Amino acid sequence: MELIADILLAAGAFGAGFYCFILGRRLNRFNNLEKGVGGAVAVLSAQVDDLNKSLTAAQVTAAASAETLTELTKKAEGMSKRLELQMASMHDVPPLKDDVAVSEKETETPPIKSSQPMFVRHNSGSVAQ
Repeated sequence: MELIADILLAAGAFGAGFYCFILGRRLNRFNNLEKGVGGAVAVLSAQVDDLNKSLTAAQVTAAASAETLTELTKKAEGMSKRLELQMASMHDVPPLKDDVAVSEKETETPPIKSSQPMFVRHNSGSVAQ
């Protein structure tokens, strides 16, 4: 009886050793950096690092673009105010009757009739900015 128990014990130990050997080989293939999951994890880790770098660069670029856009918007608002003032000041100027250009003939407004004195600007030939 002891002989049968020893044989079964030896067979069980031999089977467990063979099973561990097979599991060890599978684990080595599983963690292989070229073909296995270890390789996939290494590739994904490298891609995550690249994406983090790209995201950081995109955030920096977006911040710079936002600053530039803010500056340009402020400049445009200032320019629109200046243009509004210039357009408002042009309503006081009556059209010239002798030296009317072709473009002014098309946009000629009817003369203003009022009892108030009118101030007329004379064109000096130079354009002031």
